[in-house]
Amino acid sequence: MQFPKDLRYTAEHEWIRVEGDVATIGITDHAQDALGDIVYLGDLPDEGDEVEKEDVIGVVESTKATSDIYAPLTGKVLEVNTDLVDSPDVINEDPYGEGWIVRIEVANPDELEGLLPAAEYKKLLDEGEK
Repeated sequence: MQFPKDLRYTAEHEWIRVEGDVATIGITDHAQDALGDIVYLGDLPDEGDEVEKEDVIGVVESTKATSDIYAPLTGKVLEVNTDLVDSPDVINEDPYGEGWIVRIEVANPDELEGLLPAAEYKKLLDEGEK
């Protein structure tokens, strides 16, 4: 299981890579592994949409379960990885790379403080929470 140290994480298993005022968001290696083979990604926001922290920004469906994807930060959607709609399995193959889901312009940098560093996210998983 991978926990890249340059990312931040949520207890709901989203990852966030922040570069300047842009946050790239996806689901973690743990999440994709727990879900199994991902067969559908939908209900994604449109570019230009405003999202609030904890808004549902997508749905991922696998052979095992369906799960919501939550916005870890408030901001404006800059880009949506629409390639995943046709090839959602890329999330299983490369969750931290080509499997990114959306990019947003961060509206409230203070929200970054509530995100987990890699070591804390790993500890959360080790403790069996969520």
